[in-house]
Amino acid sequence: MRMSVELPLWRALTAYRVLTMLYALGLFATAYDEFVRPGIAVGYYAVLSVWTLATLPRVQNAAACTKPFLGVDLAIALTGILLTPLADTHQRIVEGGPTLPSIWTAGSVLAFAVKGGWRWAVFASTPVAVANLVERGAPAHDTVHNVILVWVAAIAIGYVVEVARASERTLARALEIEAATRERERLARDIHDSVLQVLAMVQRRGAVIGGEAAELGRMAGEQEVALRTLVSGGLVPVSRVSEDEAEGAVVRIVDEPAGDEDTGPADLRTLLAPFAAARVALAEPGAPVLLAPPAAREVAAAVGAALDNVRRHAGPDARAWILVEDEPDQVIVTVRDDGPGIPEGRLAQAEGEGRLGVAQSIRGRLRDLGGSAELISTPGQGTEVELAVPKAPQGNIERGKAGRR
Repeated sequence: MRMSVELPLWRALTAYRVLTMLYALGLFATAYDEFVRPGIAVGYYAVLSVWTLATLPRVQNAAACTKPFLGVDLAIALTGILLTPLADTHQRIVEGGPTLPSIWTAGSVLAFAVKGGWRWAVFASTPVAVANLVERGAPAHDTVHNVILVWVAAIAIGYVVEVARASERTLARALEIEAATRERERLARDIHDSVLQVLAMVQRRGAVIGGEAAELGRMAGEQEVALRTLVSGGLVPVSRVSEDEAEGAVVRIVDEPAGDEDTGPADLRTLLAPFAAARVALAEPGAPVLLAPPAAREVAAAVGAALDNVRRHAGPDARAWILVEDEPDQVIVTVRDDGPGIPEGRLAQAEGEGRLGVAQSIRGRLRDLGGSAELISTPGQGTEVELAVPKAPQGNIERGKAGRR
């Protein structure tokens, strides 16, 4: 199937062909005595019945409805129209009596419309119109009316099918772009939390050590700038979450579990406990704080990114506090420090420079979880980051899990 909207159209066409075949047989049975050569009609209806029933699988979808099938189907309809003067009386034809296939012919034209759009509908409707005029012998009012009706209906259905197909392609492309964007954002977070941090550490320590290490640090700094440019411009990802090992900070990895361990909820306290240190205080509820495992890992990674910013920008002597609040419908984690705060406009400037710690590692993660990340900072009074994540699973969490698999 090229698109889901076609399925009901093909099903309707299948039912239409069977019902109109029975309708044509019923018309013939009620007027059998009026036919001058009923044998011709009986032979045609035998072929029509066998063909209609035998080819039902052909009108199940666009792939099965091939061009040869459509050609033969249209030929059977045209043959029935042109055989009508041989089987029926001239009087009945002049009075507007039905052709042998009757409205079954419209099903053949509609198959063209659903398969190929309005241009195919025009192609199929034209010979049907000509055959009806030849059968009647003159362009009578009712004949012209029926021909135009079939023509317009087939073209309209064909046009709707083409519009639906175009919409399907546009939607598929939009979904691809959305998935690629989310994947790029996830990669930007992972790179920021791992590779970029290591390169920055090598640059700083190389400058301190001097000698050949200084040259190595300079090269690491160049690679950091290049990688930030690539990340901010858009790459396609792969995945880990870590913190900077700067100035004595302990590197921690928030790994995704091997195998299928996402079947039950995870206790967020367990993932946040390693962050507690001499200058990092952790306040948490006495009961487990349960979240879906992917959500718990992402929240822990966002907390790690916030603490990393404290170490980098507030200095090694800054203190930080983590507060975990388990609300009925959401979990709120607050990370506060006593550093100098963030100057106004600094976050926007950092994002423009490709430094995506807050934009991606914190806000991006919470946005993907269906939550939010609020940052409040007053120069000279420290910074507070509030992370709120809903307890109910979000659709994008499931997509994220599927993407990681």
